[in-house]
Amino acid sequence: MTWFSIGTIADIPLRGARCVKTPQGKIAVFRTAENEVFAIEDHCPHKGGPLSQGIVHAKSVTCPLHNWVISLETGKALGADEGAVKTLQLRNEDGALFVALESLMMAAE
Repeated sequence: MTWFSIGTIADIPLRGARCVKTPQGKIAVFRTAENEVFAIEDHCPHKGGPLSQGIVHAKSVTCPLHNWVISLETGKALGADEGAVKTLQLRNEDGALFVALESLMMAAE
């Protein structure tokens, strides 16, 4: 597995996100109010909205286009909506963040 450096946790605002370009494409990295970090594809499964511009709450993000709520842990749409985005393994080493590029995982069915 190849770990790719994507910056530090301080680069991501609390309850916010930032886009990161990787050799496998653009991803969104989110930081929760509890300082947990998650990495997922940066497009909503509904209409492709930029999830990195959504509102982070608990371990979810709300898409800014049509209010779909996506789990940051699983990539699945929550509530009555159906669909999912890919999630990526993320490692936090004393504030330095690394994403596993060869481990793109589709959200569990």
